[in-house]
Amino acid sequence: MKFPTRLSKWFSSNSTLVLLVATLVVISLVTGLFAGTLLNRIITVLFVNLILVVGLQIFMGNSGVLSFAHIGFMGIGAYASVLFSLTPQAKAATLPDLYPFLAHVHLPFLVSLLIGGLIAALVAAVFGYPLMRLSEAAGAITMFAFLVIIHVVLVHWSTVTNGPRTLFGVDHFTFLWNSTVFGLLAVFIGYWFKESNLGLMLRASRDDRHAAASVGVNMIVVRWIAFTISAFLAGFAGGLWAHFITSFSPNSFYLTTTFTILTMLVVGGPGSISGAVFGTVVVTLVYEGLRGIESYVNLSNLFPVALVGFTEVFMSASLIIILILRPSGIMGGKEITWSKKQDDKLNEGA
Repeated sequence: MKFPTRLSKWFSSNSTLVLLVATLVVISLVTGLFAGTLLNRIITVLFVNLILVVGLQIFMGNSGVLSFAHIGFMGIGAYASVLFSLTPQAKAATLPDLYPFLAHVHLPFLVSLLIGGLIAALVAAVFGYPLMRLSEAAGAITMFAFLVIIHVVLVHWSTVTNGPRTLFGVDHFTFLWNSTVFGLLAVFIGYWFKESNLGLMLRASRDDRHAAASVGVNMIVVRWIAFTISAFLAGFAGGLWAHFITSFSPNSFYLTTTFTILTMLVVGGPGSISGAVFGTVVVTLVYEGLRGIESYVNLSNLFPVALVGFTEVFMSASLIIILILRPSGIMGGKEITWSKKQDDKLNEGA
């Protein structure tokens, strides 16, 4: 087979990945070349959120189990990566009671991100395995309890996290270009997982656990693997976010962020990588647009009282409407492709 033919066949079979990557690259390039500082920051956070949403899709979208604990792993990754990237001088100022074996450790940014992701994955692997037996309401409630436990630990482990107070002194290492690269890598990982045998087995156990078990699918193990990969991406994204915002507290990794990330996945559609990407982009742009409108109205004194919480109320109402009219999200669990034949192939068994 000639090279042009092989290349054409590869593009045809991976058109979803090509289209998603091309769209995200265009967004990043246009922002970097023409946008101002504010939009640059918004798109940088968009790519960090994209890693979170894709990580959530890997587990929740393929297993059908609602994972509230996802943002907890983001918090673990954020604090873990910062502990390794902070200079000894910054640690002495912001974490004076830090354990001696950590006080003088100073590692490069990328290594710190990987350590943060690995620690989050380790926590998920150790404590998440027993939870993989649970589904539906029991699974969702247990995952929420897991989030609460992580939040309580972050708030009260003052030696490592500075407690409920703000952790400051973090170096600004996250920019548009590296958040774009890591966001694209997350899309590759999510696409690979969905197309792999692991993804197929996980969706089979989601649709009919007994039928899947009859052909040799170990539902607990495949869920556990997906949960661990999901936690790694969440922890990695947490490290990126921490080195972008440079000061934060445990409240940054609780209910508000959980709601935002879940909204992105649910709006786009949890059944596909395209839904994760589409939901992240749409919700980010709508959310920032509404915040701008709210700020303008309040600063212009157009109403006798301040317009407070308008953005959150509108987003919540939109989520309710989408869940009523289209429970599978805007993408409906399908991937974007450039041919119907390939679309049917990619979504076979989804």
